[in-house]
Amino acid sequence: MMKLFLSTLLLAAMGLAQTDSAPPSQSIPVDQENAHKARAVLDRTIQALGGSAYLNIQDITQEGRTYSFYHGRPNSLGVVFWRFYKYPDKDRIELTKQRDVIYVYQGDKGYEITYKGPHPQDPKDLNDYLRRRHFSLDWVLRKWLSEPGIAMFYEGETVAEEKPVEQVTVMNAHNEGVTLYVSTDDHLPVKKTFSWRDATDKERNIEDEVYDNYREVQGVMTPHTITRFYNADMSSQRFLTSVNYNQGISDSQFDPAAASGSTKP
Repeated sequence: MMKLFLSTLLLAAMGLAQTDSAPPSQSIPVDQENAHKARAVLDRTIQALGGSAYLNIQDITQEGRTYSFYHGRPNSLGVVFWRFYKYPDKDRIELTKQRDVIYVYQGDKGYEITYKGPHPQDPKDLNDYLRRRHFSLDWVLRKWLSEPGIAMFYEGETVAEEKPVEQVTVMNAHNEGVTLYVSTDDHLPVKKTFSWRDATDKERNIEDEVYDNYREVQGVMTPHTITRFYNADMSSQRFLTSVNYNQGISDSQFDPAAASGSTKP
């Protein structure tokens, strides 16, 4: 009887040991599932923007009018502009009807061209431009997402600009983040926000960009109204009247030594 009891106890112990060593469940960890959901939202967004047509944009030409604001109030009647952008870091912006004030950017260099000729842009203005470019929607969707160390977080449904949206935050390997608000209806970006700390006063600033009035241009859904906010105050608003993609803009257009005046691709 004692031998039978010991045999039964041994078998039970062996069974328990096998149960303890059984492989773990194959369910996806919560954080990984969340990342997959965030990526799915961004994939739908890229497709809604035009898919391969959007991802293969090499250059952009724009015309329109831009307005600046101070503490949320307009401080100008608006200025006409022409913009020539070559992905990822060449940009030329011509202002006024005479197109006689020009800003040219190549990599991390910026220049202002006037009737006096080209000269380096004011460091603060250049830093503001480089920061906006680094956190731009174009760079986040086309550059950040292909870099190593990227992390994505799905933060649920909410409301932005009075529209139902899904909220996703993208973090790069440098712990820099951008939050995107994507329409639940058409999956197009509604708003983008990021924050940064001023090196001088150590204060944290928040910059938002709102996209509206989408129209299809050469297979790419293009916002024709872009509004920027700085610490909740409207800082600028841009209305596009003409947009073209992949016109074959020459690199010479981004040479600060080039003469001012009308620019053509």
